This record gives sequence, C-alpha cells and structure tokens, in this order.
Amino acid sequence: MASTPTSRHIDIASSGVPIKAWTRGVDLADNAIEQLRNTALSPAIHGHLAVMPDCHWGMGATIGSVIPTIGAVIPAAVGVDIGCGMGAVRTSLTANDLPDSLRGMRLQIEHAVPHGRTSGGRRRGDRGSWQSNMPAVVGETWERALEPGFREICARAPAITKTNNVHHLGTLGTGNHFIEVCLDESERVWFMLHSGSRGVGNRIATVYIEKAKQDMEHQLGSLPDEDLAYLSEGNPHYDDYIEAVLWAQEFARLNRSIMMARVIEAARTVRDLPDFTTGEMVVNCHHNYVAQETHFGEDVLITRKGAVRAGEGEFGIIPGSMGAKSFIVRGKGNPQSYHSCSHGAGRVMSRTQAKKTYTIADQIRATEGVECRKDAAVIDEIPMAYKNIDDVMAAQSDLVDIVHTLKQVVCVKG
Repeated sequence: MASTPTSRHIDIASSGVPIKAWTRGVDLADNAIEQLRNTALSPAIHGHLAVMPDCHWGMGATIGSVIPTIGAVIPAAVGVDIGCGMGAVRTSLTANDLPDSLRGMRLQIEHAVPHGRTSGGRRRGDRGSWQSNMPAVVGETWERALEPGFREICARAPAITKTNNVHHLGTLGTGNHFIEVCLDESERVWFMLHSGSRGVGNRIATVYIEKAKQDMEHQLGSLPDEDLAYLSEGNPHYDDYIEAVLWAQEFARLNRSIMMARVIEAARTVRDLPDFTTGEMVVNCHHNYVAQETHFGEDVLITRKGAVRAGEGEFGIIPGSMGAKSFIVRGKGNPQSYHSCSHGAGRVMSRTQAKKTYTIADQIRATEGVECRKDAAVIDEIPMAYKNIDDVMAAQSDLVDIVHTLKQVVCVKG
C-alpha cells in the first residue's frame, strides 16, 4: 500500500474543481493560473487538478498539470507531442575514462541520431537516407510492433496515413528534445535523452483535437476555452482516439529505445574511450500522455501534461536545462498528486522572449563546461529561460526522493 506523505501543496482559488499546486518557492505565472482555472471549470474533470512545480502556460492545457477524467478525454490536454518523455542508462564508464576533448563524442552522437527537422528520413543537408544508415531494428520494430496498429488507426482516420511515421522512428526532433552525456555524484557516466512520437503523434493529436471540437460544436460556447473540447465515452471518436494515443505512446517508447541503442553504439566508436558496459535502461518514462489508473478507489483516465508518474518506488527522470543538474528520482506515491511529479524545470520565458533577451555570449557563459552547440539557434534553450531546478525539487520533496544527481558534460540539442 502506498504511503501518504505530508502534502506541501498550495490550494489555488477556483470556481471549478479544486486545484492543488506544489509550487512553494517557485514562480507560477498569472497566465498559467488563469489557464488552470479554466481547466477546472470543465465538466469532464473528476476530482481535483494537481499542479507540478514546473508549471507554465501551454498550448491546449497548462504544462505541469495532472488532469483526471471519467468517461471523457481532452485531446488538446494530452497535446501534440504524445508520449514525449525521457530515457536514461548508466554505464561502467567514469569521468576519468572520458577523453580530454568531448567534441568527438558529440559529433559521433549527432551523426548517429538524426536531430532537428527531418523529412522523408533525411536530415537537412544530408545526402544519404537515415533509413540506409539505420540497423534493421527500425524496420523490424515497425513491422512487428507498430505497423499493424498503424493500419487500424489509419482505417479510422485516413488523414493520419501521410505522416513521416517510420521515417521518424529513431529520430530526436527539435525544440527542447536532447541527448546528453552526464556524470552522477559518483562520477559515473550516464546517457540520457528526451523525445516523443514525433510527426505521427502530432498528426494524431491534430486530427482528434479537431474531431473533439466538431463533436462539441454546439457546446463550445459553454466551455471557457475551445481547447477543452473533449470526447465522451460512447462516442466512436473516443475509442478511436484512445487506441491512437496508446499506439503513439508505444511509438514514443520504442523511439527512445532505438535512439539510446544508437547513442551507445556511437559512443563505442569514440577514439580513446575504453570498452564499457551498460545495464538495462534505468528509466524510459512518458511525461505527455494518458493512462487508465485507479485513484481514491475509482478508475479514472489520468492525463499528465508535462508530468511524470511517481508511484511508490517507481523511477522517473526530472531534467534541468542544458546547463543545470538533472535527477533520477524515486516516487513516494503521494495520492494528492495522483502519484505524479514534475517533468523538468519549466520555462519562465517564451522561446521568442529568450532570443530577444539573451545573446550568444550569454549562452556560452551559461553552458561553460558543457560540450554543446553555442550559437543563435539554441539561445531559446538557454538555462536562464527555465526555473531554478533546485527550487523545483524542493517544492516537490513530498512527491519524490532523489536517487542520483546528474550533470551533463555533452548536450546534443534538437
């Protein structure tokens, strides 16, 4: 039976369902509070909203929120990056095994795993096809684990057919997706990455967000935000969406597994790096997803929009920014948070604002000691655009225990 830690949440005033927020000591912007209050007014919500300390405004629903429903699902709350999450592996390597210059390791990883925008399996500027360079595991994984379900999904929603699906399997993507080489508190080397279901997940989300709005066309005026349009159980689109979203979440999980294998393979080719071993992936967890769970004695659908499941004894990953610490955590199973914790540090400024506020020189200073790109294209990911990760961790001390503290030495950004 899960323990019941003392809750440190703050109750946010709401005319809808209660809102419980683990945000002591961290910034919670007014637009995020307004969005949470709107969500709390939805008739689809059951119980209370749980808000994580990395909370900030997001498209569709507030990032860092945990949304329980019964007999309904809000596609825009799950979002377009279905199944986005983290993976981490610890190796037998130590800091002393790493070469003096880590540039070669970064370049090998960048070559092994396509990142940035990809089209038809090619990275921008590539002459070769990603598929031609990828082990047979991609095709085998697609055919065995993903293609049958994809055919069924497309039969119900043909608009999903024309996506990059198999071509995006094993690719990182853009934005805040990343691959890192990290050191823990014992100077052990870890590989860690962040990505999701890529283009096909985006298309699934877009199709069913629109279907939800169409199905509720005559009721949208009664909702505080049209993005809160939901699909109700008994509606054919409800079953179709649940099937599609679960498929996309499996795509995302396998995508991370394939990329991690490629990262390990790339590291083995780095000059002067000794042979090493790895165990099983320590964590492979979603933080944008929906799952059927039991809470407070009732079966509910839990939508975690930028939140990680933190059941008692369960492991998760809470990354900081590209210049800050990350954490491997063990959940405490706090029932008030629906067994959840934050999925990262959380932004305090938009990407556009970060680019206007900071310079390349700022980025260089903020990522000192990290082998990574330090150019205008990644200024939107500068550490100062995020909340202080130590404050975020302190705010959720009754949700998780820290097992390992990681600091990146290599960062590959999407």
